Amino acid sequence: MGKIISVANQKGGVGKTTTVVNLAASIALSGKKVLVVDLDPQANASSGLGIEPGSKGVYELLLGEASQHEVIYSTEIETLKIIPSRVDLTGAEIELVTRESREKVLKSALNGVRENFEFVVIDCPPSLGLLTLNALAVSDSVLIPMQCEYYALQGLSYLLKTIKLVKKSINPELIVEGILLTMYDSRTLLAAQVKDQVQKYFSDFLLNTIIPRNVRLSEAPSHGKPIMLYASRSRGADSYVELAKEIIFRFKGERINFLHKGSAV
Repeated sequence: MGKIISVANQKGGVGKTTTVVNLAASIALSGKKVLVVDLDPQANASSGLGIEPGSKGVYELLLGEASQHEVIYSTEIETLKIIPSRVDLTGAEIELVTRESREKVLKSALNGVRENFEFVVIDCPPSLGLLTLNALAVSDSVLIPMQCEYYALQGLSYLLKTIKLVKKSINPELIVEGILLTMYDSRTLLAAQVKDQVQKYFSDFLLNTIIPRNVRLSEAPSHGKPIMLYASRSRGADSYVELAKEIIFRFKGERINFLHKGSAV
């Protein structure tokens, strides 16, 4: 049975979509079957994996206007598929309000995906609204990307409280996969201070992998490619390979080899 991971943070600009695209691609390059579900109306994960704007996707799936097989698209990586998003998804929260068990519509729509994919990675919108609640309701765990800045600490506390409430009322099996420090610049004192604070107060959740600031990571989305296909010999690519190794080991206890392994530049 596959594992479903939501990547969530109500604060924008923390590397959430970058993490979804590159973590999913890295896991897929280890030979495992991976599905990305783009639940963010901005559809950046979709464009970041080369899907054309306007493609039928998660919006139709949530409203029962399309089946799973109609909205799952291939990517450049053979073992990586995606259910894309588009701007229309903004209205889905309003349309779902009147639905029975509205916070579990996605869970119903994704019924059976665990049998076909070893990992399902959901890109949540930068909010804690109904779409994010749907993602948390179907997920086994939540991965929290966190930029190394002061205000991120305040948002982290609020998000962890929300996850606790979801666990209590909607999904008792939900756990925190981990906190992922992103856009880390070792040259700045602030980054080191934020890292120390997270280690002090949230050490149980902090992942070993840290994602550095990297120009190549910023460039890759404009080419519609994950970093492993755009710049495999970059520090950004290496860091997401390490993250994939950590996530796979936590789930399966496997130490695996990757098709990609470049030297950092």
